[in-house]
Amino acid sequence: MLPATAPESAEHFDALLRDLDDVVVPGLAQWQHPGWFTYFPAQSSPPSILGEMASAALGAQGMMWTTAPAATEIESHVLDWFVDLTGVPQDWKTTGRGGGVIQMSASDSTHAALVVAREVCRRRSGAAAEQMVAYTSTQAHSSVEKGARVAGIGNLRLIEVDDCFAARPEALARTINDDISAGLVPTFVCGSVGTTATTAVDPVRAIGEIAAQHSLWFHVDAAYAGSAMICEEFRHYQDGLELVDSYTFNPHKWLATNFDCSVFWVADRRPLIETLSVSAPYLANAASDTGEVIDYRDWQVPLGRRFRALKLWWVLRCFGAEGLRERIRANVRQARTLADWIATQPQLTLIAPTPFALVCFAHVDGDEATRRLLDSLNADSSVYLLGSVIDQRAFIRVSIGSTWTTDRHVAALQARIESALASSAGNRS
Repeated sequence: MLPATAPESAEHFDALLRDLDDVVVPGLAQWQHPGWFTYFPAQSSPPSILGEMASAALGAQGMMWTTAPAATEIESHVLDWFVDLTGVPQDWKTTGRGGGVIQMSASDSTHAALVVAREVCRRRSGAAAEQMVAYTSTQAHSSVEKGARVAGIGNLRLIEVDDCFAARPEALARTINDDISAGLVPTFVCGSVGTTATTAVDPVRAIGEIAAQHSLWFHVDAAYAGSAMICEEFRHYQDGLELVDSYTFNPHKWLATNFDCSVFWVADRRPLIETLSVSAPYLANAASDTGEVIDYRDWQVPLGRRFRALKLWWVLRCFGAEGLRERIRANVRQARTLADWIATQPQLTLIAPTPFALVCFAHVDGDEATRRLLDSLNADSSVYLLGSVIDQRAFIRVSIGSTWTTDRHVAALQARIESALASSAGNRS
């Protein structure tokens, strides 16, 4: 649909807008559609969009305090607000030992944590990266494996999980002891608060105690579920955060903020800065020399950075913390209502708990019946669901939280499932 060569002459902007409608939009998966129940949400909102536009128009380059003082100050201040709003340790504020920075994605945060963990371990033990070991559960996000490769860590161990798909602390402890006996150097462990497959929650405190015993860097990936921590009733899932070295969550999933906006907190910012700070004459400036300002270039892998904090600031001000809580609670209520209904259906079975707003279920007749049901549901473009596999079992994943999804849309999905089951039963008879 595109011409073979680039245009030599300027085109009228109307043509660009026409192609947006005719070429681009039909070729996209519609993440903002109220029937989008696949993956995790990628929320947006008017204040977030306007904040993104304002940031682009200002064109600020926020690599250092001196290049964009307001961008730096707003980012650190807003992320300090979120320390209070999510109930994480107070020492994670920039006024304490730690601090927060906005990364592009949780994967970037995890990759940075692995690199810092490698350097901390190297300085402490003198071990080569090839001797080091990283640990996470079999249900952890693939970014942990990729990050271990990026950091050059020689070994990755996937720890077995329990019946709720949460990591088993005793299995972690046993594996660490085996590696020590083999002459390897345990270095890093990642726990998940809300896994991608089922939103399982690893026992943060138990893992943290093991990590402290062996001087491992302990990172928590709460990319999806961390947003829910603005509601106090969910904070028991992250008990033990005082034992954590780094933590990440994505407002761009579930806090009305468009991609990209991933919060990365560290309990102590010194190892992060020591690992990622590189000086050059063209970066020297009086403000940095004082040691009294934050230069976010030292808190991330890239040098350059956009003014992402503006849209998060605007979202928080336009919705208020209570407005964001209402949105989270509505999605969780919708998911649990759907899960309760599925539990009453003799043809269906839930395969995991629903601590947040993800419902995982399968057809009792097995994998083929589950896949046929998924295909039947997705045949209508009003909804889109995701199929996955866990423990060699196919299941259907319903993620509730798209920006414009309401009770009406969830009720329509339930009706579609009911209709598909009735049709399937009729065909068999």
